[in-house]
Amino acid sequence: MAYWLMKSEPGTWSWDDQVKAGVAEWDGVRNYQASNNMKAMALGDRCFFYHSVKEKQVVGIVEVAKLYYPDPTDASGRFGMVDVKALYPMNRPVTLAEIKAEPRLSNLALVRQSRLSVVPVADDEWALICAMGETPA
Repeated sequence: MAYWLMKSEPGTWSWDDQVKAGVAEWDGVRNYQASNNMKAMALGDRCFFYHSVKEKQVVGIVEVAKLYYPDPTDASGRFGMVDVKALYPMNRPVTLAEIKAEPRLSNLALVRQSRLSVVPVADDEWALICAMGETPA
């Protein structure tokens, strides 16, 4: 199993929206590197659900439920999407400030490539963020 972090603007698609939907399309990604990250996902991979913009915090965990396929919202036909299933919220959201303050997370793609909406998370980074959020890994 691989781990990822997926960013969403809570005003557009929030953790609560994801929970209500259960399984939902993760569409609208228009960056080649983020798109390639989604192409690399496997069924059952786990992803942190990250609220971007003002909140800037990991709020939940989702699971890849459908592999990469064409995104009908992309008129160019170049980008795709995956479906994710809400698993559970973080017991305590983990903020970007907390992540940046933790030296063991200095190589986390969220810190190094802050503009990407879908980034990989190493096994040890996943375990540490889960521990910070008081949530089982």
